[in-house]
Amino acid sequence: MDQRQIDEKFMRLALNEARKALHEQEVPIGAVVVAGGAVVGRGHNLVETLADPTAHAEMQALTAAAATLGGKYLPKSTLYVTVEPCIMCAGAIGWAQVGRVVWGADDPKKGFRRYSGSVFHPKTEVVSGVLAAECEALMTSFFAGLRE
Repeated sequence: MDQRQIDEKFMRLALNEARKALHEQEVPIGAVVVAGGAVVGRGHNLVETLADPTAHAEMQALTAAAATLGGKYLPKSTLYVTVEPCIMCAGAIGWAQVGRVVWGADDPKKGFRRYSGSVFHPKTEVVSGVLAAECEALMTSFFAGLRE
């Protein structure tokens, strides 16, 4: 399997997490953290469920990964998330020193790149656009449903 196929495999797991969020009437964003080829953390948005503005998918997945791996730094991990991280999540990703970040859909309104392009650790590799159409479709259908 080449890297693109691996990225798509794990992005599909992040999409499954996003669907869990959708089922719970949350903004459908999902995330998984992978280390050594295995999922070590996963999460989806729980902002409404927990009444917590910080309960984003990435935060849930990073917390779970740190607990699984027994440390706050994740330099040998890849975070897969269905939508470009917001500035809060990007800051947490930077503090955790995640080695690689892969997202699906860009977020020109709330994504971290709107505010700063240099939030992550300098050695963090960034890949965007993995299964972007599927990730965007989930978000589009969710927000279209709110407008009906």
